Amino acid sequence: MLDTTNPSASPSCWWAPSSPTNGSRCRRWIPVFFSGNLCATHKTFFAVLSVVLFSTFFYWQFDATSGGFSVFRRAFPSRELPRLRRVAFNLTDFGGVGDGVTLNTEAFEKAVAAISKLRGKGGGQLNVPPGNWLTAPFNLTSHMTLFLAEGAVILGINDENYWPLMPPLPSYGHGREHAGPRYGSLIHGQNLNDIVITGHNGTINGQGQMWWKKYRQKLLNHTRGPLVQIMWSSNILISNITLQDSPFWTLHPYDCKNVTIKNLTILAPTRGAPNTDGIDPDSCEDMVIEDCYISVGDDGIAIKSGWDQYGIAYGRPSTNILIRNLVVRSVVSAGISIGSEMSGGVSNITVENIHIWNSRRGVRIKTAPGRGAYVRQIRYRNITFDDLRVGIVVKTDYNEHPDIGFDPKAFPILEDISYTSIHGEGVRVPVRLQGTEEIPVKNVMFQDMSVGLTDIKKHVFQCAFVQGRVIGTVFPPPCENLDLYDEQGHLVKESVSQNVSDIDYSF
Repeated sequence: MLDTTNPSASPSCWWAPSSPTNGSRCRRWIPVFFSGNLCATHKTFFAVLSVVLFSTFFYWQFDATSGGFSVFRRAFPSRELPRLRRVAFNLTDFGGVGDGVTLNTEAFEKAVAAISKLRGKGGGQLNVPPGNWLTAPFNLTSHMTLFLAEGAVILGINDENYWPLMPPLPSYGHGREHAGPRYGSLIHGQNLNDIVITGHNGTINGQGQMWWKKYRQKLLNHTRGPLVQIMWSSNILISNITLQDSPFWTLHPYDCKNVTIKNLTILAPTRGAPNTDGIDPDSCEDMVIEDCYISVGDDGIAIKSGWDQYGIAYGRPSTNILIRNLVVRSVVSAGISIGSEMSGGVSNITVENIHIWNSRRGVRIKTAPGRGAYVRQIRYRNITFDDLRVGIVVKTDYNEHPDIGFDPKAFPILEDISYTSIHGEGVRVPVRLQGTEEIPVKNVMFQDMSVGLTDIKKHVFQCAFVQGRVIGTVFPPPCENLDLYDEQGHLVKESVSQNVSDIDYSF
């Protein structure tokens, strides 16, 4: 026993408590540097040094992905898979082979069936080990965690005959590309609760090249399917994975509630990969999208809620959505979009701390006569533009319709939209707000904006049928449609006409 009353007692090791596995093992983790006659100054120094070293060790070893501590920070050939559920299976338990050639659809289906039997016991976890796991589309079940290890790649099979056909989405009434049925998604779920898709940055790869080529050659008779689609479900977490080369939209939550999407990398070629949107919340409520990197062939994020008369009839808005801390690139489209399919309504959206680079457009709202509904209570804060053609866009003539049955007098309402702390450089047209007499843009606000231009031309802040205000200093100078206020909120200059149009598509 250590004599704590005798200052000359200097133990040669630190004793760990006994346990069934380690007994009373002497651990020489802390050597004795000083003898029993150590002076008080050295004792104080050693105590402080020990605390600092101990704290630093725990700080650097904390592994945020698994929620625990890792002994070393270097990469290992394989990492132990955390148990996020009480019961965990490996895909190999069901005959899975990760050679990139063997078809593993049956293994995934058997694993999901086994987990579905555990709903009353908290569900189960399916671990996908390192390897290339070729599969046709498969479904998830409630109370399930799909965990992709580091080096695990789920590969979508390159044959559309393996992809099931599904009815059109009820709020669309029509396939997005063709009338009638649409292809399902590689990973799919309906009417589920408590779904987790996560990992050590494993990958779900749709191998979309075949789909993109056939789409361009008009060889497909049905609308392409998303990579991951979850419908009519709640309590969803998708994190810490890479989604790559989707045939169509990449991640499509449809009519879902309580969704968290974080720490994703979403990739597709920025050209030649049509309609590969990154994340498309569609008629969703209570959602957070944060800490993601997105570089794709269409909109980085596109918030939707149904298409024309079908979306109006379905009547499910997208509401209460927070999007923050993203880096986005969209060479052919926009970083963050709302619409154009927004016929169920879109409200209470916050987009903040976003860096959009090397893109055609920055943040965009797009709609058209026939959409109906509304886009309101939209807040953009702390947005950085870097090398864009157009920074802020509102477009009201995005005339794509499912069929001739839409009501051309169903005019959407656009109101209560704010842009605060908008900065950047290398932008040709910082602002283009194109309202119309039937679809005016109401109560728009700009504050704290400074965007560097690539072209020194007039009318780079373009407006038509816009009503709202500018607070404080904004560069470039705002259009004449907006009232000017000082930083204290005092009216400086009232707009002469809100209907003035200086939209210029020549640059």
